[in-house]
Amino acid sequence: MAAYVESVRRAPRTLTEREQKALLRVTGEHRAGWRDHVLFAMALGTGLRAHELVALDVGDVFDDAGRVRRRLALRVFKGDGRGDDDGQEALLPEGLRAKLAKLRAWKAGEGESLDRAAPLFVSQRGTRLSTRQLRHAFGVWQERAGFERHVSLHALRHTACSSVYALSKDIRLAQRFARHRSVVTTMTYTHPSDDDLARAVEQLRC
Repeated sequence: MAAYVESVRRAPRTLTEREQKALLRVTGEHRAGWRDHVLFAMALGTGLRAHELVALDVGDVFDDAGRVRRRLALRVFKGDGRGDDDGQEALLPEGLRAKLAKLRAWKAGEGESLDRAAPLFVSQRGTRLSTRQLRHAFGVWQERAGFERHVSLHALRHTACSSVYALSKDIRLAQRFARHRSVVTTMTYTHPSDDDLARAVEQLRC
């Protein structure tokens, strides 16, 4: 019981709206940052974990005609080795699908493979991007975006899940988005964010 209370009481660390905008702006400004721009946009738009993102293949995201899928069937996800899960999927928002379409064109321009089994996100060495490389890139882009603090890569997932709850106020919907087995885990996202507090304070009469 104590562990349950503690998990609900502790708010996850999330990015502020200003940090999200700054991160996407700085990564989207230059061609060299487009891969990371799409990676971070996917984390914010789907709530995928780092290892789930780097495990994606071209065929997971694009159909045989090169069109972006609306539903992303995950082959790799948390707990997939237990054998008691039929699979998980994530929905791709319209804005994210447009960015993924641009990523496909970018990959073609860079000479990267578009075969179904080819990795979606490729390192500078031409191999599948690793979670370590992704975490390093996120740290670099935080500095370039002018963050006043350091946040972990997993904060992108926390931000996405918190945003879904804030927009819907539906804990079960947020649970489905987060792909949590228990709604108790999802309850951590019911905490108000710093942005929520700032908006509320601005409405005070003083």
